[in-house]
Amino acid sequence: MILPSILQSAHQWAAKVLVPGGIAIDATVGNGHDTLFLAQQTGPDGQVFGFDIQKQAIDNTYKRLVHNNQHHQVKLFHCSHHQMQEKLPEQLGGNVHVVMFNLGYLPRGNHQLVTKPDTTLKALEAAIYYLMPGGLCTVALYTGHPGGQTESDQVIRWASSLPSRHYQVMWQQFVNRHQAPSLLIIEKR
Repeated sequence: MILPSILQSAHQWAAKVLVPGGIAIDATVGNGHDTLFLAQQTGPDGQVFGFDIQKQAIDNTYKRLVHNNQHHQVKLFHCSHHQMQEKLPEQLGGNVHVVMFNLGYLPRGNHQLVTKPDTTLKALEAAIYYLMPGGLCTVALYTGHPGGQTESDQVIRWASSLPSRHYQVMWQQFVNRHQAPSLLIIEKR
């Protein structure tokens, strides 16, 4: 296939701004695929911070990182993404290249534990604070689970209200697939 999946597209966008020695945040580590990607892109001199409310997600991510020898530059936090500002150093503000979100539930995990609009919107506010000029925030939006459409709608509404002189916002989606995930990309100017 020529058209990338939503997750492939998120990686392609993020790769445009990630540099060796860079700083990245995975706001929802899940099974560690994005965390590993961020660690590989930023390299051994980079820093990656990851968050997840589920212990299983933190464990899965750590195992994936160790297996690929990418764990040295990654710090994982077993807490909600909306607690980002409580956990990260203040001096990271304005210095992060990429923040990635995958909303919804942990694949092969408990589908009853899902991201919620109130904490996601707080986390997104924190994410754009940490972004450097030219930095990107990617948000994979899933609507196929209970509450997913509501969360997606609220995130899109929030992103649509960001001032255009400070942010560029793009929404990428497959329009001929029912309940297909979509990707929101926010660039800080």
